[in-house]
This record gives sequence, C-alpha cells and structure tokens, in this order.
Amino acid sequence: MAGSAEVASLEESFRKFAIYGDTKATGQEMNGKNWAKLCKDCKVTDGKSVTSTDVDIVFSKVKGKTARVISYEEFKKALEELAPKRFKDKSKEEAYEAICQLVAGKEPINVGVTKAKAVGAVERLTDTSKYTGSHKERFDESGKGKGKSGRENIVDTSGYVSAYKNAGTYDAKVKK
Repeated sequence: MAGSAEVASLEESFRKFAIYGDTKATGQEMNGKNWAKLCKDCKVTDGKSVTSTDVDIVFSKVKGKTARVISYEEFKKALEELAPKRFKDKSKEEAYEAICQLVAGKEPINVGVTKAKAVGAVERLTDTSKYTGSHKERFDESGKGKGKSGRENIVDTSGYVSAYKNAGTYDAKVKK
C-alpha cells in the first residue's frame, strides 16, 4: 500500500483538517463539515464522478450509527470508499493510492479572507507622525505605541497641585 512517509503526511493532513475552525478540537476526530472541506480542498470532489452528496453519503456510511465524527481509521475507510468512484479507470488499490496522494500533505485553504489595505485616507489616518495634541504622546519617534504609559495619565504623588511653580520649596520655608 502507501509508503510510511505518505501515511505520515496523510495522517498530518487528517489532523490539520480535523482541527480547522474548531478551537476545542484535538485532531483525533473529524466532523462532517471538515470532511467535506478536505474533499473539496484536496480535489477529491470533481463535480462529475464524485459530488458533495457522495462525500456526505460516504461520511455517514463509515461513521458509527450515533456518532457525529470519524476517527483516522474511519477516515481511511472513507477514502477507500471514494477511491473507485473518483478513479474509475484504475484498480481498487491504485485508486486508493491516487486518492491518498491527493490528500497527503495538504492543508485547509482559507478562501475569501479579507486583507487589510492601507490606501488613501486610511494611510493618512494611521500615519502616527502626523498626530497632534494628546494623541502624539501615545507614540514614540518610530511610530510604535507606548502602551499603557501612553494611554493613561501617570499620577503625580508629590503632594503638589499640577503646574504649581514653587513645588519642593515647602521645607525651605518652614525651616526659616
């Protein structure tokens, strides 16, 4: 069957797709949504011989009766189920090899992720060198924010009112 390096990369692909979009996932089990995403991203579904409906049917077939997820072993069975459908001209073993090569080493693809653009007004508004007043105090010369010290008023605990001109002269007056 498949070589040990290919099996390792197949299992790695399974784990990457299993945790995709779920912060609590451990990578040991894959849900139906991620199984469908794997088949779509790895070009297992081609729209003709293997459709999204076929993918859902195979998922339902290999998982346990009450289960909502599949393990890695069930995942391999599901690939075996889809292989002859996807590669009709090959034998069962060759088709399984070919489908494993499609999946091995792949990662989930993020489609439609918005990228930030800094053009026109956005560029001017985010240029910290043009800030004035109290906002200017929040950034250093390089434009990097100073953090908490740039945001909060630091409390003067000297005991004098701010802008008092004779601060620190009390002891000198009392001693006279």
